[in-house]
Amino acid sequence: MQTKYSNNDEYPPSEDTFFIVDNIENEKGNFALDIGSGSGYLTKLLSKNFSFVVGTDINYNVLRQQTYKTENIVCCNGSDALKIKFDFIVCNLPYLATDEILDVATDGGIEGFEIPKKIFDSLINNLEKNGKFVFITSSLSNYQKLIDYAQKLGLKTRIMAKKKLFFEELILIEAIN
Repeated sequence: MQTKYSNNDEYPPSEDTFFIVDNIENEKGNFALDIGSGSGYLTKLLSKNFSFVVGTDINYNVLRQQTYKTENIVCCNGSDALKIKFDFIVCNLPYLATDEILDVATDGGIEGFEIPKKIFDSLINNLEKNGKFVFITSSLSNYQKLIDYAQKLGLKTRIMAKKKLFFEELILIEAIN
C-alpha cells in the first residue's frame, strides 16, 4: 500500500522525479516539453520558468487524472503530434530492460533501449538548435547505448548526475542539439 503524499489524496512523485527536479529546477526559456508527463509534476514545475509548456503522455487516462493538473497536455507517443520547436525537453524514460513491453510507463524493452529509441526519434525534430534534452535512465539498462544513439542523432551528451539507490544507479543525461 502506498503512503499518501497530502490530504488531497495525492501520491508523492517518484524518486526518479525528485532526482530530475534537483537538476532542472533552474532551467529557463521559452518553450518546454515534458514527455511522459504522468502526474504532471514536472510539467507544472517547468511552467514556472518557461513561457509555454506542453506535457505529453501515451496514456489518455493518466493525463485525465493528473495529480498536478496542467494545461497543454497531449496524448501521443513521445512528441509525434507536435510541430513546435522546444528549448528544453525532459523525459523520465521507460528504461527498465525487459524482454517484452508489459507497461509502457516503465518497460524499455531489450536492454532498456527499444522504447527510449522511439522517444528519441520522435523528439529530435522538436528540439530547437542549441536546445537541451534531459533524460533519466538507469544502470539496469544499457545507458551507454542510449548515449551513443543520442550522439548518432547529432546531440552532444554528458552525464549530469548519478544517484545510487539500493538496487540501481539513476543516471541523468543532458543532450544538446
